[in-house]
Amino acid sequence: MTDTTHPELDLTVSRIIRAPRRAVWNAWTDPRAFEQWWVPAPEVCRVLEMDLRPGGAFRTEFSQDGAEFGPHISACFLAVDDLERIVWTDALVAGWRPAEASFVTAVIRMRDHPDGTEYTATAMHGTAADRDRHDQLGFHDGWGTVTRQLAELVEQRA
Repeated sequence: MTDTTHPELDLTVSRIIRAPRRAVWNAWTDPRAFEQWWVPAPEVCRVLEMDLRPGGAFRTEFSQDGAEFGPHISACFLAVDDLERIVWTDALVAGWRPAEASFVTAVIRMRDHPDGTEYTATAMHGTAADRDRHDQLGFHDGWGTVTRQLAELVEQRA
């Protein structure tokens, strides 16, 4: 699978995380660690399913108060390349079943960097209207915040 970014359809955040790539990967692939950074604080995330293999389920819920949870992501992993790339889409659910609605396919890349890990998250959209809507919903603030939270979590542990 070749990743091709289309600025008219895609939104991207990236950051140098001052921690080894393995630490960043583990924070993405360990459900308990993932819950600590996946939604902007003070909201809370709960991982329902994280079957890290092509065709595996990826389902999360979120809560504003930590008591009552609602749906967040219902998706399917497309690619899981150890220590390098995670690709998921909400166009499919577990077992490659078509979802009722689709909004985004996400490509998460991790590369070695002299200062730690180069982390890039790209949200790919099917239409410019979906891209613009995601931008207006606060993509850069939201995905930027969770990327910062990811960095803080793994940098504290490094």
